[in-house]
Amino acid sequence: MQLKMKISGKVQDVWYRASTAGIARDLNLQGYAKNLPNDSVEVLAIGNKEDLEKLKKWCEHGPKHAEVKKVETSWSDAETECESFLVL
Repeated sequence: MQLKMKISGKVQDVWYRASTAGIARDLNLQGYAKNLPNDSVEVLAIGNKEDLEKLKKWCEHGPKHAEVKKVETSWSDAETECESFLVL
């Protein structure tokens, strides 16, 4: 299963990507977290639905200094292959 999220708010320069990657790796998910030009963060995660739901719930709050305003999600069958979870 694949989950793609766009997280908006104060999510850049607050360790959002690195923290997300740490949580995703703990959940044995593959994918990436990357900054987008509009100051949001994109997260693509691949794994089982239960672990993806856990990551989604975490992303709705993020790390200590983040201020998440909105999380847009889309679910699909896994289309991308990754060996680990990367910070791009």
